[in-house]
Amino acid sequence: MPGKITRDSIDAVRMRSDILAVVGEYVQLERRGSLWWGCCPFHNEKTPSFCVTPDRGIYHCFGCKKHGNVISFVEEMEGIPFPEAVDRLAKQFSVELKYEEGTFVPDEGANLNKKYIELYTRVAGTFHYMLTNTEAGKFALDYIKGRGISDEIIERFNLGYSPGDRYYLRKFLRSKNFSDEFLDGSGLFSRNYKNIAFFSDRLMFPITDKNGNVVAFGGRFLRGNMEHTGKYMNSTDLPWYQKGEILYGFSFARQAIRQKRKVIFCEGYMDCIAYHQCGVDYAVAPLGTALTESQIRLVKNIVDEVILSFDSDGAGQAATKRAILMCRSQGIPTRVVHLNGGKDPAEIMILFGKEHLTEAVESSIFDFEHLVMTLKQSYPVDTPEGKARIAKELFDYVDALQSDIQKESTLGKIAVAIGLSTEAVSRDFYNRSELNNRLASYSALRRQNEKGEHPDGAAQVKPDAELRTLLAVIADMNLFETMKAELGEDDFENPLARRLFTALKECHEEGDVSLDAVESRCQNDVISNLVEESVMSGEYSMNTEQSVKDGIRMMKRKTLMRRRQRLQDRLSEIQSSAHDGEELVTLFEEIMAVDKMLRDNSF
Repeated sequence: MPGKITRDSIDAVRMRSDILAVVGEYVQLERRGSLWWGCCPFHNEKTPSFCVTPDRGIYHCFGCKKHGNVISFVEEMEGIPFPEAVDRLAKQFSVELKYEEGTFVPDEGANLNKKYIELYTRVAGTFHYMLTNTEAGKFALDYIKGRGISDEIIERFNLGYSPGDRYYLRKFLRSKNFSDEFLDGSGLFSRNYKNIAFFSDRLMFPITDKNGNVVAFGGRFLRGNMEHTGKYMNSTDLPWYQKGEILYGFSFARQAIRQKRKVIFCEGYMDCIAYHQCGVDYAVAPLGTALTESQIRLVKNIVDEVILSFDSDGAGQAATKRAILMCRSQGIPTRVVHLNGGKDPAEIMILFGKEHLTEAVESSIFDFEHLVMTLKQSYPVDTPEGKARIAKELFDYVDALQSDIQKESTLGKIAVAIGLSTEAVSRDFYNRSELNNRLASYSALRRQNEKGEHPDGAAQVKPDAELRTLLAVIADMNLFETMKAELGEDDFENPLARRLFTALKECHEEGDVSLDAVESRCQNDVISNLVEESVMSGEYSMNTEQSVKDGIRMMKRKTLMRRRQRLQDRLSEIQSSAHDGEELVTLFEEIMAVDKMLRDNSF
């Protein structure tokens, strides 16, 4: 049994290891004089505070205060013990290790995991042989070649075939002197029927860690009745493999990702392989699950942007939005590939060829544009409710952005996209409760208008500022004269509030302002419930006059702000085109007049 690694060997590893090469696998470094700087891999930051001093073989972060040498860096980044970090660097930089006899107690768990990884590597080789050199695997080989995959890519990804005889693998491994106890813990066999292989009669995709070690498998169903089995089967989480922390194809793509400073996240094994077949060698895929924060962190420090290429179906679009928000929350700019003519990259490659797929990648659009485009397909942008719902969903994107400048700029883009003023969009962003109340009102009104149905949950709508002002007027109808003199229907943004105001005005003109008359005019269960609840609770019977005056002033201010935005939009429009100066002067004067009214509260 080897003993403890000698101090001389440790010093030799530390001296001969290229700390720039090691750190550079995780961090984009930039030289400044004799030092190299980058964003710290141990905490989130935007301004580089992580410094490497190659002459001394050390690193230091001035933000989180992490520091050390090349060995401690590998320990931290890989989460491995000191002896394993030394051993890994020794192999990487060709240092022969020497040991002190009798003092080293190996980590039994780490040793066992290493043996299982060696087993998986051998099994992957067996599966690959079965695919490429046996009659039993010929149908699977024909299938994969029929999908446009070359011998070179089959070799690179070490694709294989698991035999249809579900007892074969156990018997084969026993013949190689593997014990039943060891095989029981391998994850290669059924938990309940231990002689039966987990994968059988499937096209096999070996899954490697970032160092290229086979740690798990994915298997695709190819023939027979799929009723009682899934199209894909994947290894479950194991002590040496957690699917949320590994990316399929990363060990093959890492160098290209580092060189190109970008990565494509696609949906599955075949999509990833299709991209590599087409020369897009910086594609990787999550493993049978949604993209995770840990998987994004694997590439965060070596990319300038992420490109998303998930399926075009509903699940794929949901995954795209979730991935956009996660990438943006980690400060990574994101683009989205739109595939025309097929649902995924593998299908596009077969139907239209390599050039079509590479062009789709080169034409990928910014994540914000993608979200706006898909939301406009879901909601009508020409209605107040549609605008509000698009804005609400885009606010999740704004929340994920990492700087106030980005947030403010994007709020302006939302305003342009849905045809509202920046002030209105910003107001909704910073006051979500008012937006949610307005959306609830829209929904209730729409449900009632559809085939005369009445919303069961009408009483659940919470009144916004406009509705609260009107409910205060109902508590003292003498105040309606004041409101009518100051406001009109166009001053109300909330459709329920606008309808209630119109009903009050009509009742007032006819001289009957009873609750029955108001509710009869409204013909709306939502409004009726709100009115009845407010009267019964007496909520608006105190400080009523002041509440109404404050509400009127608030609505007049909002009307002026909307008017100013319309003037500003028109000004921007004519400034960008050949136009005489007369309208420009008029617009400037009107904007100045509105600004004065807002500033002096003279409205």
